[in-house]
Amino acid sequence: MRAKKGKALVVLSVLLSSGLLLQAERFAFIHVKGDKFRVLSRVDESVYINRQLSHGAEILNRISFEVADAAPDGSWGELAGTFETSERRKGESAYLVSESYDSRFRRDRLGRYTIPGEYYMPVVRNVPVFPDRDLAVGDTWTAAGEERHDLRPFFGIPDPYSIPFEARYRYEGPVKKDGKDLRLVTVSYTIFVRPGPPRAYEKIFPVQIAGFSDQKIWWDPVLGQPTSYEERFDLVFDWSDGTNIEYRGSAGSDLYEAQLMDRDSIKADVEKAVEGMPNVSVAKTTEGVTISIEDIHFMADSAVLAPEELAKLSRIAEILKRYPDRDVLVAGHSAAAGFAGGRKRLSEERAQAAVERLVAEGSRSPDRIRAIGYGDERPVADNSTDSGRARNRRVEITILEN
Repeated sequence: MRAKKGKALVVLSVLLSSGLLLQAERFAFIHVKGDKFRVLSRVDESVYINRQLSHGAEILNRISFEVADAAPDGSWGELAGTFETSERRKGESAYLVSESYDSRFRRDRLGRYTIPGEYYMPVVRNVPVFPDRDLAVGDTWTAAGEERHDLRPFFGIPDPYSIPFEARYRYEGPVKKDGKDLRLVTVSYTIFVRPGPPRAYEKIFPVQIAGFSDQKIWWDPVLGQPTSYEERFDLVFDWSDGTNIEYRGSAGSDLYEAQLMDRDSIKADVEKAVEGMPNVSVAKTTEGVTISIEDIHFMADSAVLAPEELAKLSRIAEILKRYPDRDVLVAGHSAAAGFAGGRKRLSEERAQAAVERLVAEGSRSPDRIRAIGYGDERPVADNSTDSGRARNRRVEITILEN
């Protein structure tokens, strides 16, 4: 009897490991009010203009969001968050924040979005969407999706530009990834649209948009969320003046659950660590805990840090290493001197210089820290006095909660 039972268990084990005997399961998003998540998406992109390579860029998309509300039965969740895009050209070491968007939208348990028309983010919507039935390995289905692009900065098109598509899905089966039991879903879609003129534009508008996306999505059935994805994409815009612009590349992302930040404890710890450092202060902020270096010195009219500031940043790098699970934002600020465009650019370059130093000191990998420049938009003192301008000429290093 024992021998027969043992043999049956061996056969069952072989069937399970070979994928020949797997139960169908149902996929659904889980929404719990108050949950916070962070998504880091990395894009390696080449841009071609009239089929000639123009430039390559590495793009870092950082999304922090919270389930602001949810149905008691989990049938929907209302997500509120910030979508931030940072970019660096090939060969550069520091990511510079180029755009930041707030968004608020509802997602149902199958993955379908309801988003007010004024929001630009997220770009890809309704991916993944699951059918309202159990799925076995090898099952396929289709669902409508949409890409929305912000064409204001270069083309003056005021509304989010909608590109519809039909996505094709396949459930590939259970997989192990990063020590977790996940489910692999593949999705692909092609795009081919010939839109009419938008309601407003500056000089040109798209007359044809074509492309494709091939993705792998790793789904966590316990979390009820995708934990990561990989993508290959190619998107080609033909413009009304005959110009052809192509965006070609690959992307990937990872999802992280945010851990509650004890701001008081971290602030006290950091204050003790920076004690005695001139012109350095610590404060709790809405984003996390911020270390401010006022009257920061650079070589004249440059973004080259003075030796005494390098020493400060080395000490701050050691402090940041105490909180390895937190991302970092480095903001550059300037006094009101010179012209606005120059102040903005100089503050960006100085923030990038601080990031490069902190990365070189091993405080963070380049994708966990980025720079932003505010010029003289956020003064903390009177720009009409020498002492006030010195305080406004500062770098702020924020340990972020999410």
